Amino acid sequence: MDDEVMVIGGGPGGLSCAAELGARGVSATVLERGDGPGAAWARRYDALRFNTSRRNSHLPGAPFPREWGQFPTRDHYVDYLRQYAEARRVRVRTGVDVGRLDPVDDMWRVTTSQGEATARHVVVATGLANRPVLPGWAHDPAFGGTVLHPDDYRNPAPFQGQDVVVVGAGSSGLELSHDLATGGAGRVSLAIRTPPNILFREVGGAPSDLPVPLFLHLPDWLVDRMLAALQRRVVGDLTAYGLPPAPEGAITGLKRRGAGTAVVDPEVIDSIREGLIRVVPAATGLDADGVVLAGGQRLRADVVLVATGYATGLEPLAGHLDVLDDRGMPWARSAEEALPGLRFVGYVYRPGLTGFVGRQARRVAREIAARGTATPPARDGWTPPASRRPTSRDRAGSPG
Repeated sequence: MDDEVMVIGGGPGGLSCAAELGARGVSATVLERGDGPGAAWARRYDALRFNTSRRNSHLPGAPFPREWGQFPTRDHYVDYLRQYAEARRVRVRTGVDVGRLDPVDDMWRVTTSQGEATARHVVVATGLANRPVLPGWAHDPAFGGTVLHPDDYRNPAPFQGQDVVVVGAGSSGLELSHDLATGGAGRVSLAIRTPPNILFREVGGAPSDLPVPLFLHLPDWLVDRMLAALQRRVVGDLTAYGLPPAPEGAITGLKRRGAGTAVVDPEVIDSIREGLIRVVPAATGLDADGVVLAGGQRLRADVVLVATGYATGLEPLAGHLDVLDDRGMPWARSAEEALPGLRFVGYVYRPGLTGFVGRQARRVAREIAARGTATPPARDGWTPPASRRPTSRDRAGSPG
């Protein structure tokens, strides 16, 4: 399983890195823990559609078919990734779970569920949404119902007639509330802690993300104001329904914490106005019969769907290498080397991420191909680049 470049993750970032490397004559193998390219996408809920339009979401040199419409579905994207890998002859080894990376001499040792491998370069592209996250209270054994994460939800069929509390008001939380409320569930409640910015996928018949390339070159405060004005005009004031204006601007929240904006279709908000979805205060715990809300109110529930997001899950893989911050995100987020021979692709909060990773992949491939012979990975005494931010371990060892 040894190769010049090992790419970890068979999603858009990993596949595009391997494809771009192969186009430059560099041998690369993708290690994917699922059963094929795009396996993580295949596990998502049936009603999933892109939040960004096809124009801003495709990989380099591989536009989406026009007949798919402006916003590809989950199944569209899984087919797209698999056809992309096949057309570019990307070598993908499936069923391989990568556990740890270690520098050894002038190579990287990759410890996997199928044994050890070595490579001169390693590209990690397992994605921002790699490990489902549940709050501590969601594990309370006192609750007699079902607790699940959106990673385990497919469609509303198993929840017919059941009372469901959805926790979290991001895009997934709002969309799954609507999916349940219109798909036969009983009472559907949406528990929110922080009201989101709400944007529609389309405005006036055009994708609302078309100006995103311009927005990324404007000051954040200006884009926040523009999007807030758009929300007031198009979405309206939802305070009476339990959704007051968000406390933080859309772009500011996205860049700071990767959250804060829900991109949905108008019918999702219509279902809130029509009372099909009831917005309630934040969930703080569980009891035998349901959910405990902020302020002490209790809400009966058969099912609690906790849409509180994902983590990178990179700590077992690379936490010992001092390349991650306190949130488990790589310090090196622009596809530059985190350590000699080690790169991370796709770990940045921004709109149109699925398209952006393709541009990062081209940078990675150009730099690795231009180098020819890999530089050795980190050893004792290696001095990190001046741009590297201090980690928690650095701070602990500082005399100041």
